[in-house]
Amino acid sequence: MKTVGVIGAGSFGITVATILSHNVNVLVYSRQQSVVNAINDHHFHLRTQLSENIRATSDIECMASSCELLFAVVPSSAFRQMMKAFSPYLKPSHIIIQGTKGLDVSRISEEDWKSLNFCKKDICTMTEVIRQESNVVRVGCLSGPNLAREILSGQPAATVIASEFDEVIKLGQTVLASNKFFAFGSHDLKAAEIAGSFKNIIALASGILAGLGMGKNMQSLLITRGLREMIYFGTAMGTSGAAYLGVAGIGDLIATATSEDSRNYTFGKRLGSGEDFDHIMATSTEVVEGVRTLKIIYQLSRNENLDLPIVIVLHKVIFEGLDIRRGLKFLMTDTYAVDVDYI
Repeated sequence: MKTVGVIGAGSFGITVATILSHNVNVLVYSRQQSVVNAINDHHFHLRTQLSENIRATSDIECMASSCELLFAVVPSSAFRQMMKAFSPYLKPSHIIIQGTKGLDVSRISEEDWKSLNFCKKDICTMTEVIRQESNVVRVGCLSGPNLAREILSGQPAATVIASEFDEVIKLGQTVLASNKFFAFGSHDLKAAEIAGSFKNIIALASGILAGLGMGKNMQSLLITRGLREMIYFGTAMGTSGAAYLGVAGIGDLIATATSEDSRNYTFGKRLGSGEDFDHIMATSTEVVEGVRTLKIIYQLSRNENLDLPIVIVLHKVIFEGLDIRRGLKFLMTDTYAVDVDYI
């Protein structure tokens, strides 16, 4: 492939474009003409100097006609609308690998959302959205511990390309390969997407602990119990529990729940330090997917009777005014918990 497309010019979209630029020409799509001009005229965006073989466009038709392989990296709340815009220009020959770590609830009516009247069949992963809104069949997802700042600074990292199609995995591995970036392959597509979404919730909680001044003992406990909830939720959604013990599961969880470069961890840390929720939301430079995912999975846990104590307590802390230390005390006195119950 001579040119590969990246839909989305946020920090991770630019990171993916930078990785790709080692092997192919890259065309980045952005709705903002100012971003397109900055990339094309100055090869510079988001404080990052870009390779000269990275170009940008705001023309969807040009994007679709120029690139058979597309990496879609836009916020989950905008993903379905983006796919509707691209759909008239997509063909069955296109391949889309999505890198958005969130869930879609846009098919739920506002009335059902307010009345909490929905179930797990109403929740869509991003690849399910791709297939619902277009004629593209060959889809995959990019998941794993991929902190943008570390990769852009030249530090080594790895990811997972998950797909039901071997050709999607092999193609993704080929265009992303470099001496500092390695891509594993997986056929458990849905598990990789759920893991990428759920770990953001645990990162929020881990950041809150850091904001409270808690140490590594509590952080490691939270991550371990968070992994248990991730696996429990994933199996309830019809995936294999073993899939969460790899790079896309526990690997991504550790990175996101411990790094200052994680926007979800940073959001939680600011909240734990006493900052106001609305102020943090207003001053966060990019979308904090964990906040939206927490709302979705919390409501789903109530409607499906799922045992997700961290999710429940965290929702009460962030959205219902529960004192953080009271919530922590509740989790620490969960006498019904066992250490390992998912193998």
